[in-house]
Parts: sequence; structure tokens; C-alpha cells
Amino acid sequence: MAFHENLLRLRQERGLKQTEVASGAGLSLRAYQNYERGLREPQLSVLIALADFYGISLDELACRQR
Repeated sequence: MAFHENLLRLRQERGLKQTEVASGAGLSLRAYQNYERGLREPQLSVLIALADFYGISLDELACRQR
């Protein structure tokens, strides 16, 4: 699963709106939409904010498996 697909899945599974995730992670709505659509890749600080928002590891957020 691609990163942007995982972002969409996480949000939908929790019944959240894009505005709620963006606000909770300290992002603009436009920036979050670009990440979720796969138009842009976030910087490390944004990845950390999103992982903290969802209460998951960076590996889980990035769909990284060993």
C-alpha cells in the first residue's frame, strides 16, 4: 500500500474529515489534501506530526515492513 493510500485508510477508518486531521496535525488543509492524494511527499516533521496524531509508529504510517 502506498503512503497516500494509507493516509486515506487511517482517516476513513476513524471516521475523520480531512479538516480534522489537518488541524490535529498542525497542517493546512491544502497540504494534507496533497499528501492524501499522493501529489506531494511530507517532510519528516510532518510525518512525525501525523504519526503522533494517529498514535502510531512512523513505520506503520509509512507502511514499512521488515
